[in-house]
Amino acid sequence: MLDITYDKFSEYQDLCLLEAIEFKTERGADTRFPVYLSALRNNDSMNKRHRRLIFPILLGLSLLTANVFAADKILDASQLDSPPVSLTEYFAVLEDPNLALTLTDVQEPGTASRFKTAPASAAALSYGYTRSAYWLRLTLRNAGNRPLERMLEIGYARLANVQFYQPVADGAYQSLTTGSLMPFTTRPYKNRFFVFPVTLPAHSDQVYYLRLDSMSSILVPARLWEPQAFHAHERNDYIGQAWYFGMATAMILFNLLLFIALRDVIYLLYVNFVTCMAFSMAAQNGLVKEFLWLNSPLWSTISTATGYALTLAAMLIFIRKMLNTEKIIPKFDRLLKYFVGCFLLLPIGFVVSPQTFIEPAVQFYGIMLILIIGIGLYCAFKRQRSAYFFVGAFAIFCFGGIIGILAALGVFPVNILTMNALQFGSALEMLLLAIALADRFNVIRREKEKAQREALEAQQRLVENLKSSEHLLEIRVAERTDELQLLNRKLEALSTTDELTGIANRRRFDAKLISEWSRAARLGQPLALAVLDVDWFKKYNDHYGHQRGDECLRIIAEVLSANICRTGDLVARYGGEEFVFIAPTTDGAIALNMAWKICEALQSLALPHEMSGFGWVTASIGVAAIVPEQKLSPDMLIKAADEALYRAKKQGRNQAVLAVTDATEWTQPDAWPVNAEAAL
Repeated sequence: MLDITYDKFSEYQDLCLLEAIEFKTERGADTRFPVYLSALRNNDSMNKRHRRLIFPILLGLSLLTANVFAADKILDASQLDSPPVSLTEYFAVLEDPNLALTLTDVQEPGTASRFKTAPASAAALSYGYTRSAYWLRLTLRNAGNRPLERMLEIGYARLANVQFYQPVADGAYQSLTTGSLMPFTTRPYKNRFFVFPVTLPAHSDQVYYLRLDSMSSILVPARLWEPQAFHAHERNDYIGQAWYFGMATAMILFNLLLFIALRDVIYLLYVNFVTCMAFSMAAQNGLVKEFLWLNSPLWSTISTATGYALTLAAMLIFIRKMLNTEKIIPKFDRLLKYFVGCFLLLPIGFVVSPQTFIEPAVQFYGIMLILIIGIGLYCAFKRQRSAYFFVGAFAIFCFGGIIGILAALGVFPVNILTMNALQFGSALEMLLLAIALADRFNVIRREKEKAQREALEAQQRLVENLKSSEHLLEIRVAERTDELQLLNRKLEALSTTDELTGIANRRRFDAKLISEWSRAARLGQPLALAVLDVDWFKKYNDHYGHQRGDECLRIIAEVLSANICRTGDLVARYGGEEFVFIAPTTDGAIALNMAWKICEALQSLALPHEMSGFGWVTASIGVAAIVPEQKLSPDMLIKAADEALYRAKKQGRNQAVLAVTDATEWTQPDAWPVNAEAAL
């Protein structure tokens, strides 16, 4: 049953535009399509017979347009369970080789009919390295009685430009533009992939459009999530990434220590390889974009290709040393040196012309991988022990890459294992290569022991030297560890201490506030914070000089430290002449009394200040206290204290004011006067 209405005509000299025809189908969805038709040059000459012919023509054209969209496979999002749904089979795809089509163009009937249904067997759309743009059309249905929130995820971080069009009121579309070339802040949902929250009204069909183009490969593993399931998946995903990069960091630090201790360059080469590999994985997975905030479009384009070029160069340098190719296969060793130089120069080509160099470089990478595995097999055939580990490690890495490709092509299901198979493979590769280094060390030791057995006297001397060397190694490692720990403690102290006053600095204050806020929220206890500002301190500096001003700040810091000294309290210099203190498990009344005691102690010192309205150095203090809740943030506590400080200054300075949320406002305790004049 098709119910058709139409709106008014817009008259033009050569074209008559029927603005919209609205379709109401059996499922209750409303769809509006623009329809154009040729008309007479002079609208006044259109007689009644012509007018009677217009509506059947429009009806036929509109039904043709409706059939275009009716061919799209519709996903009922209201039936979505916790597991995500792959959207590949629900996409209609249109290639734009000239990068010229707009949303209006692809909605026109002639262009809309050119959309092709995506293959249902693939778990991801894959178009390889192409200069074309691709338009994807997706229809989502909400057959339920309430609006639905869903998350549309494109799990490929290297798409250069991603434009997402979602319908809004009156048939219009809202455009969201992001991509790897765009700043990370353009993403509607902060994630290493491209995630778009969508809202589906009750009893409706919504048509969404995606426009994708990239200077690298175009791969679209798109899935639709229920929000809670997506958040759980996102958490597990980042936990997995943390495990991977934590392991890589441990490998780097451990082998760096071995290099320092043993002075064997192969450990440094391994550190270089693992560092480049970890960077490549981070760039490919979107973590470099998310956490390093390198928003340069050029860097976003070349970071992954550059990472792999440096990784292959580091790997070649490493295997030349580990497999001793200079002696075993000298001819290939010279070729390896040439390839190392090429890989080190490739990033320059990426900078000069990414479009020219990146695609050939990827093909070059594939050829290089075959050559590397061939060299490993040859060395293994020559019965070189390290080659066995290398071939196994590299085979696992390649196997992980193949699984990832097959998952994208739909051979394997798309899940956290298959989509991160290359990363898992690289982790196992790094572990096996580390084991190979350990085995290499053991082989060298056994060879030495064999030589020792051949000459008893030499053996005894060598054993003694070896024991001495091992003991010395333990001592040196322990000494280095102690030195590093001592240095770290000193650096930590310097980085969290204000150089002028000797109390905590802003960095330590921020960390302490976050820690105490979390603890107070967990235990349901109050947390108090006060901001102190020295009254007329700029005039003090101008009048007495900066040295006297610095001395004044040190005295105030001592006053604060002497009065705020409970376990868990923290006094810090917030910046300039501003100080802060944090008082855990302290309500507003107690914190206000603490602040007034500081005012009293400072006034009792009677530090001369001729430019002050009181004649000596005074301070204004804003106090805020709250029991943290989930909807609140530490910044709100600081803001409340700042506002209280502002009121203290406005009310005459040399006083403490408490910011509270109810009708009661604490301004001073009974034992302390409102201002300094009353104290006199």
